[in-house]
Amino acid sequence: MTTYVLVHGAWHGGWAWERVTPLLTATGAHVVAPDLTHDRDVGLADHVAEVVAAVDAVADPDLVLVGHSYAGLVVRAAADRRPDRVAHLVLVDGWAGPDGSSLADLAPDWFTERVTAAAGPDGLVPPPPPASYGVTDPGDADWLGRRLRTHPLRTFTEPTRLTGAVDRVPGTGVHCLPEAFPFARFATDLGYRTVPLEAAHDVPLTDPRAVADVLLAVGSREAPTLG
Repeated sequence: MTTYVLVHGAWHGGWAWERVTPLLTATGAHVVAPDLTHDRDVGLADHVAEVVAAVDAVADPDLVLVGHSYAGLVVRAAADRRPDRVAHLVLVDGWAGPDGSSLADLAPDWFTERVTAAAGPDGLVPPPPPASYGVTDPGDADWLGRRLRTHPLRTFTEPTRLTGAVDRVPGTGVHCLPEAFPFARFATDLGYRTVPLEAAHDVPLTDPRAVADVLLAVGSREAPTLG
């Protein structure tokens, strides 16, 4: 039985995978979707530690670690600390880079300037509107808008710390089209196979079936061919 550890992106919570989870568990898979801490003093390393703890709590040796958007950085750093526990990494429109890189380093200047300017005196960045994630359906936008929460700026500026152990873990990069950021290139630069999806950035919400199909293919050791 494959266990999927699903890690949400910035401004989201474990609830971001609510539509994907039943599609995975219906096949007999086990799913863990940790809720990352969003307090003012939290940094990237804190989120990495939380995901490592989630991985350590799983007994199943056949573990697929998945990160959406910002969490691409988190899951790679977690896998770097537990390379023998993770069978496969999946980035879903995920930010990723070499040791020492932060999301602020990888993002265009306008993105970094915008989130920095939006941060309050408490160091928390309010969430952008649902449309920023490509969510345009009124019902989905309302559902998402009521759940989005502030996110600590420090997680965007703190550098990733990698020993190189993560390079032993095979990976897949799902990238949504049209691309707003170079997620396909991030994955390709790491040597990951890439899977394009015609979907919004918040694809676990807008097209959970497509995400589940990729994850199930990865879990069964099949090469995803969607897109």
